[in-house]
Amino acid sequence: MNLKAAQFPVAMRSGSWNSRGIPDEVTSKLASLHFYQLSIPAPKPPLGSFDPEAYVRGRSLFEGKAHCATCHVPPLYTEPGNNLHSPEEMGVDSFQADRSPTHGYRTTPLRGLWSHQKRGFYHDGRYASLGDVVSHYNGLMKLGLSIPEQKDLIQFLLGL
Repeated sequence: MNLKAAQFPVAMRSGSWNSRGIPDEVTSKLASLHFYQLSIPAPKPPLGSFDPEAYVRGRSLFEGKAHCATCHVPPLYTEPGNNLHSPEEMGVDSFQADRSPTHGYRTTPLRGLWSHQKRGFYHDGRYASLGDVVSHYNGLMKLGLSIPEQKDLIQFLLGL
């Protein structure tokens, strides 16, 4: 069985995988759509939902020692351009990535992240809290963040 048939069985059966000869009416509109998506303001965190002093310390960590701003680039807090990463870079299995034509994970936009706390974090909700995500990257990337630094970083993320 070829790779496309294994990954997209319905499209292979229906023949819809073969788009040769069909005019592309989408690609020219993607840049405008992306600009529009990035221009939608993220919801603001509720008053009192994060510690402002820890937020300031966390911002310094985000942009410095933790290297978060390398991929989650301010002011959008996502990665411009080709923002795909391999499962190995993310330190997770490829289950979700293998379901995508890109076989990669995109850099998640972080603005409004506080509003996602009820269903878990990451591409599939595998981390129950922001603390779990920060701890994962602290270990994976050998950042050396102390527990208080991790807590400050979490307060920064909650304030975005």
